[in-house]
Amino acid sequence: MRLDLSATTPVPFARLVSVELRKSRDTRAGFWLLLCIAIVVILMIGTATIITLVQTEPVLLGDFISIAAYMTSFLLPVLAIMLVTSEWSQRTALTTFTLEPKRSRIVLAKLVVAQLLTVLSLALALVVGIVCTAICELAQPALTGWDAAPEDIAGWLVTQTLTMLGGFALATLLLNTPASIVVFVVYKYVLPGVFAVAAAVSHQLGDIVAWIDFQGAQGDVYEWQMTGGDAWAHVIVSGLLWLGVPLALGVRRILRAEVK
Repeated sequence: MRLDLSATTPVPFARLVSVELRKSRDTRAGFWLLLCIAIVVILMIGTATIITLVQTEPVLLGDFISIAAYMTSFLLPVLAIMLVTSEWSQRTALTTFTLEPKRSRIVLAKLVVAQLLTVLSLALALVVGIVCTAICELAQPALTGWDAAPEDIAGWLVTQTLTMLGGFALATLLLNTPASIVVFVVYKYVLPGVFAVAAAVSHQLGDIVAWIDFQGAQGDVYEWQMTGGDAWAHVIVSGLLWLGVPLALGVRRILRAEVK
């Protein structure tokens, strides 16, 4: 006897996103990581406010947001990694893929949640930054500015998204939380130094590094000053190398992996 499920209504994608969003905070590790991101944003911007007022330094709203964006860039990739690897480390993948057999929809839902949390972290930075700027405005109006150009905010959002995608891609490829975090730290913080040394040693190596150093190529993106075709080409080629290839291989692995 064969069971006919052709008329069964598929799970709505919005429900998958909602479930993945809940799962991001249901575990103890996920909850504390989300809480740490919020605490880091508040503490760093609050500390910057205190230092600014004590030393009577000029400050802009954009300065506060920049500080928060820099600090959250350490934690958002870890959150993206855990969204993917938790299914395999906690052995819930069998249940998840039984309820939704199309694994590609699960991966896409996780990616949507990771991007949503990235946007929410920037929104939190904006809110806290506005509050702290208002405090500085009351204490030292002559030295406080509300400048936060839309292109700066766009640059922060894009670079935060790219950083998050780096962690997400490695997680799909490795399916292991510690390994993904270690490899991401090497990719994010060690390789740029290696590339910088290589570029300093040889001009020829420097020309090659420009095409494979994704972190360096994002500098113009962060400043939102992409000028010339070479800058765009460096971002696209290095991005395909460090994001596109691992993500494609990782998704392929998830689609074909045996669930135990």
